[in-house]
Amino acid sequence: MPELPTLYAIDFGTSNSLLAAANRDTTFDPVPLDPDTADPTILRSILCFPDAGGVFVGSEALRQFVEHGAEGRLLRSIKHYLGSRSFRGTILRGRMVSAEELVAALLRQMRQRADAHFGAEVRRVVLGRPVHFDGEDDAFAEARLRKAAELAGFEEVHFLPEPVAAARAFGAAAHREEVALIGDFGGGTSDFTVLRIGPRALERSDVLAVGGVAVAGDALDASLMRAQVARHFGAEVQYRAPFGKNVLRMPQGIVQHLCSPAHLSILQRRDIASFLADVRRWSLSEEDRRRMDQLTVLVEETQGFQLFEAIERAKKALSSEAKAQIAFSYLGIEVRERVTRSRFEDASHREVDAILRCLDETVRAAGVAPGDIGVVCCTGGTAKVPRLAAGVRSRLPAARMEQFKGFHSVVEGLAREAQAVERG
Repeated sequence: MPELPTLYAIDFGTSNSLLAAANRDTTFDPVPLDPDTADPTILRSILCFPDAGGVFVGSEALRQFVEHGAEGRLLRSIKHYLGSRSFRGTILRGRMVSAEELVAALLRQMRQRADAHFGAEVRRVVLGRPVHFDGEDDAFAEARLRKAAELAGFEEVHFLPEPVAAARAFGAAAHREEVALIGDFGGGTSDFTVLRIGPRALERSDVLAVGGVAVAGDALDASLMRAQVARHFGAEVQYRAPFGKNVLRMPQGIVQHLCSPAHLSILQRRDIASFLADVRRWSLSEEDRRRMDQLTVLVEETQGFQLFEAIERAKKALSSEAKAQIAFSYLGIEVRERVTRSRFEDASHREVDAILRCLDETVRAAGVAPGDIGVVCCTGGTAKVPRLAAGVRSRLPAARMEQFKGFHSVVEGLAREAQAVERG
């Protein structure tokens, strides 16, 4: 009889999620959770709730959304909601669904697919978590994630910071003693670990410092949205209320929601929708009314996910090209926006600077000089953003730059932690 896992290891990410496993004697490779993708071990953290019923995740969520003619809700970046006390839930099919239930829907399907893969029933899990969740209350966010895991059927839940998990995976392959910096750049957070590594088992005392900031890939996408795309959806509209004398602009709170892939659905709220209809009616130009019409279609037809996909594609292209185009078409929406790397770097300088400040603070907290760091290893697509990569190199000029293999470093480190839990 084949060996079976006793703990799962889950890297629940803002953009992608993975699951590996362990028992006392071994770790198991990441599970093929989504067979319809190029890498079936990577499940996109997307949920679809068609009006007709059911819940779908990953590539099937996208397919069901299209097949149902966009009738229903497509949700991405649900990890963002965990740290926000103001987000209690969203209305789905006439019922309030909490943030914990949304996350549980994804974790439950991951657990069930892994159970089917192994022919086992595993109710214990080691969950990765960012150093700092996106939101105002870190302990609150972790409690929500624990509750989501319990709703998904897990009876025992352990946590490990994601950069520490990545460090476990990297340290396992080390051939000499040195100080390393691990950068884990996800969709929602950028996390750093400074640690001592060597050809031996990683001890907790080897971790010198851990730091993180709730700024990463989604925030960079939002900077492009704010700088070059939001105007197509009324961000710069001018209007005058009846009997008013002052020319008004779209409130910045609305623009902030428009530029957040996690919060765009808030614009569906009845009070906000009513206000936007008034703005459209009071707009001072026909062009502004056309752009407000595009916003209405974007919100009512729940096309935010597809729009931010187009923005993300352009951002990725700018990692290797000097210019790209954001192209998005839908019935009632047409966006063609040329973007350049220099314009993107100007738009995202605050976000990149925040990430680099976090790196500096983590190195200082470790009590080592930048020149003491011998190797830097980064994971996540955001690490390829040229200005960010150049900032890391300029701060640590003596260090070798290495890359993790794809998206698997965190989940493999979590599996090692799960094995350590079993061994006590």
